[in-house]
Amino acid sequence: MFVNVPSRHRRVLRWATPLLVLLTMTVFVWLVTLQQPGAHNAALLRWGTVSGALPASFQQWYEAVHGGRAVSLVSALFVHAGWVHVLGNMLFLMIFGLPSERAMGSWRFLLLFMLGGALSNLAAAALMDSPNRIIVGASGAVSAVIGAYVALFPRASLGVVLPLGLYLQFVRAPALVLIGIWALLQGLFTFVGPAFGAVAWWAHLSGFAFGVVYALVSRRSIARRLRRFGD
Repeated sequence: MFVNVPSRHRRVLRWATPLLVLLTMTVFVWLVTLQQPGAHNAALLRWGTVSGALPASFQQWYEAVHGGRAVSLVSALFVHAGWVHVLGNMLFLMIFGLPSERAMGSWRFLLLFMLGGALSNLAAAALMDSPNRIIVGASGAVSAVIGAYVALFPRASLGVVLPLGLYLQFVRAPALVLIGIWALLQGLFTFVGPAFGAVAWWAHLSGFAFGVVYALVSRRSIARRLRRFGD
């Protein structure tokens, strides 16, 4: 969709992705170091998003915003339940976030992460079958980044390690195919339910869809930025 145009302009520092990774890991280390009994679970409850029906009236929305519960749609992005959870999200954020940020710019990328993550948490909270479940993690925001990546770079290739007998073979495959398979699995798991674990699949699916739309809507301004900076 986009072509990198050479330019004499100085390359712009990409700071959003490293900042998000640093902030997420700092929050995770803080959670791990909580020593008081029940403090970790209390932090998840305080900063995570709670599933359940959406507010039905303006008064309920006002109370949710004024009471700070609406803030949890964003704060939950930086709270993770374990090492595998946080490292997996940060790995995918680095892989897909750096090239996406390079194309769209740091501020637009940061808005994609925050807004996509908040909306994905909102969708998961509203659509999950089980009420009063705590939704934490950057998976929805990372899914938005992946959606934007596939819209920005539809012809890109990704490296994949395949087990072939006793050996591991590194091959390159079209990113559109691999991410398409991933998106289909998210849709399948969304409707299969908890048989695949306590995962907010709705957050993944809605975040991915938002990322695709976000990149397509922004494509003209992103193309102008690439022509201007050549970064």
